[in-house]
Amino acid sequence: MKTHIIRPLAVGVAALVVTAVLLGRAQAGDDEFYPPVTDKLTLQECGSCHLAFPPSMLPAASWKRMMGDLQHHFGDDASLDAATTAAITRYLTLNAGDAPGHGSKLLRGLKAGEAPLRITELPKWVREHREVPKTDWTRKDVSSKANCAACHIDAAKGYFEDD
Repeated sequence: MKTHIIRPLAVGVAALVVTAVLLGRAQAGDDEFYPPVTDKLTLQECGSCHLAFPPSMLPAASWKRMMGDLQHHFGDDASLDAATTAAITRYLTLNAGDAPGHGSKLLRGLKAGEAPLRITELPKWVREHREVPKTDWTRKDVSSKANCAACHIDAAKGYFEDD
């Protein structure tokens, strides 16, 4: 009779532990979690060259500005057809850091109306990375401040806590 009680209890405890670990990570990394890109078109087009950055990392005005000048995308021509550009812009702006329900802590310190193109220039990003030695940014495996995944192994999943 006791094994009938212990087995379900053990399964229940195991389920609670797994849930606690998963929720604990989300809560512990809450300040460092940005919902990753879920739109297939955005993942395909943006993610073909670099990490498809979570839209909540920039305000809508930044995404509009960036998507409006893809022929000069950080030194590359990333031009897309008008329909694809419109669809990606719509997804990015609806999920931007200043969109309703998407309050992004990364935008703290950004003045109203500012539309930076680089996440790496946001005041909070600069504060959080000020102790990274300049030589780290030029290492072959990093090569750029925009290569988040070099230091944040779960960046593609939206987690940017220190690894």
